[in-house]
Amino acid sequence: MFTLAQARHLVATLHPRIDELIRVRADLAELQTDLAHHGLSALGGRPEVKGLEARLHAILDDIRQHGIEIKNVAPVLLDFPGERDGRQVLWCWLEGDSDVRWYHRADCGFAGRRPI
Repeated sequence: MFTLAQARHLVATLHPRIDELIRVRADLAELQTDLAHHGLSALGGRPEVKGLEARLHAILDDIRQHGIEIKNVAPVLLDFPGERDGRQVLWCWLEGDSDVRWYHRADCGFAGRRPI
């Protein structure tokens, strides 16, 4: 369980890792598209795809080790289990947000997001 302050601190602390995730995700998407359509890419070939996939999984595993739930990778969507007013909630951070500014009940999902 995370307090809102802990969730915000973790997002700030992990921001370099999240930025790396976004770069790797973009490189992997571009490389796979180039290979599928043209058979070659300036980013490499099949070995580079495997390397980027391994790097992506390592970053995701690193983030998960903090107890964070990764709900999506494109865009990055992270949930931090917590409590608000005696209820279980998920503090929610979406790629592009400057901070953790949303929450939702665990049983409502993204559609139930509310501003903090």
